[in-house]
Amino acid sequence: MNVTVIGLGPMGRAMTVALLRGGHAVTVWNRTPGRADGLGATLAPTPHAAVGASDLTILSLTDYAAMYDILAGVGLTGRTVVNLSSDTPTASREASEWVAARGADFLTGGVMVPAPAVGGPGAYAFYSGQRAVFERAEPVLRLIGDTRYLGADPGLAQLFYQAHLDVFLTALSGILHATALVAAAGVAPAEFLPGALETLTDIPAMVGDGAALAAQLDAGVHPGDLSTALMMGATAEHILRTSEKAGVDPGLPRAVLSHYERAIAAGHGRSNWTALYEVMRS
Repeated sequence: MNVTVIGLGPMGRAMTVALLRGGHAVTVWNRTPGRADGLGATLAPTPHAAVGASDLTILSLTDYAAMYDILAGVGLTGRTVVNLSSDTPTASREASEWVAARGADFLTGGVMVPAPAVGGPGAYAFYSGQRAVFERAEPVLRLIGDTRYLGADPGLAQLFYQAHLDVFLTALSGILHATALVAAAGVAPAEFLPGALETLTDIPAMVGDGAALAAQLDAGVHPGDLSTALMMGATAEHILRTSEKAGVDPGLPRAVLSHYERAIAAGHGRSNWTALYEVMRS
């Protein structure tokens, strides 16, 4: 089976390699043709030629706006388009309608590993859209990573993708902010980061079982037997004051403290830190 990949950034190149390794012929197109060098794929001269070469086209672009720029005027009738670019759930739903109006099927996807891990152990991606379309494309998509189908709503895959990256990006900012905090006191990053990363990897054990936490959030029950919003909020306030005194950007700790302040103001001071969920979603 021939598969088309449009967009040859690191992720698009990695997907192309995985598809070739899986035994598929791959046609590619990229604004900078040189990025196809050395892949072993067939370089199409135009997006029209690229889409026409395959029933299945996979997009790996900067955002969904790039899809419109590239595919405007390209015949899509009878094709399947899988957009693995990053954007918002709303953008995914609008793109699904746009593609359907042109006679094609559409899946949204979000690859949850960096490019070097694509096609390897532990790689996975979220998908959403019509189940029949997903099932038809799944044998090919499985070569990119484990496929996790979320449902018919085209926005769901992008929602899960962004929510997971919300956890990831917040953690990255936390690591860098904490390192800047100790560096302001003359501590070398090498003296701090190994222990900080241990704290990061210990968080799942501290938080507990994900299913139990989810049940607690669903029930709106936040017993403060081990920690309270008041106690955690006091720590958040200390971090903010330490940051301000050290001249380190206070934006992140100020945002964290605001969550505790709002929870306490809403009457959750004696509740567990999970009570922050009640004010975040309101």
